[in-house]
Amino acid sequence: MRLSDKIMELRKKNGWSQEELAEKVGVSRQSISKWESGQSVPDLSKILLLSEVFAVSTDYLLKEDYLLKEECFLKEEDCRREDASWEEEGSRPIGVNEVERSGYSSSTPKFHVGLEQAKEFLRVKEETAPRIAFGVALCILSPILLILLAAAAETGLLPTILTEERSAMLGLVILILMIAIAVALFITAGAKTQEYEFLEKEPFETEYEVETMVREAQREYREQYVRNCAVGVCLCILSVVPLFLMILLEDNDFMASLGVCILLGMVALGVYVLIRNGIRWESYEKLLQEGEYNKVAKRNNKRNERIGGIYWMAVTAIYLAYSFWTFEWQWTWIVWPVAGVLFGLLMAILNFRRNEDDF
Repeated sequence: MRLSDKIMELRKKNGWSQEELAEKVGVSRQSISKWESGQSVPDLSKILLLSEVFAVSTDYLLKEDYLLKEECFLKEEDCRREDASWEEEGSRPIGVNEVERSGYSSSTPKFHVGLEQAKEFLRVKEETAPRIAFGVALCILSPILLILLAAAAETGLLPTILTEERSAMLGLVILILMIAIAVALFITAGAKTQEYEFLEKEPFETEYEVETMVREAQREYREQYVRNCAVGVCLCILSVVPLFLMILLEDNDFMASLGVCILLGMVALGVYVLIRNGIRWESYEKLLQEGEYNKVAKRNNKRNERIGGIYWMAVTAIYLAYSFWTFEWQWTWIVWPVAGVLFGLLMAILNFRRNEDDF
């Protein structure tokens, strides 16, 4: 049994929560969570204190863990010798490359997730999902006032004190303010979920009770998930209807701009529903290591992160440069859905080629 498992087992035997053990040892709850999941190891002074708190010897806490490490080391040495012998013979056993490339390994994952940690992760994701969804919606809504003021200034609907230049500056200030609020929401949400990043990027093992609990929660949420997906997608599809109606009712620039603003509002609402809904569903898949978060997908995601970062930075630069150059914010937003479709196509091609290379 590993040190992380022993800490969790002894804490549960004593009926303590992670917060209560943290108080006794003089650390934060996050530290206890990391010890139990295997993300970090307590230093020697904390191990001594843990042995006193649990009333066990330090040998009990450490001895088997050290033996396990020695055993793993010996197994690795045996594997190296076996690989060397196969290389000398000029062949390898069937299936070795496939196992290595698929991301699966016979070694024990270094991360362990207990029931309480899984429940805390689901609670944090449910808490942060509305913030992230609202932040994305704010980014979509941010150019609305700029579009309306620009159209109103061109058609002479604004007071004389609000010239076209002043209207544009006011719209830009509101746009930047809304984006700043969105970024703040992303940062605070990211800080809350930072300790659980390994669930998305690394293979891990869970207690049996964790899988049972998560599958039950996923089963109960499935109907609501499907319904919310349908609502979000329909809102995005129907968002073009107000634009067409405005143009049909009265063919002028202001009505067209008003239709674009309503379109953006409906898209923002649809995206809010989809993101909030998707984050909750993804939290189940992360704990179950299914869908986009199985071991093979995690390996591919690591490679895709760098490509995605460069790609979206370039798209953002193109969007801002073209928008400020032409000042046609009511039309330049189309860059985002086009970029999204192209990004999905790019990732599909890259993953397909990697899968071909694996075989």
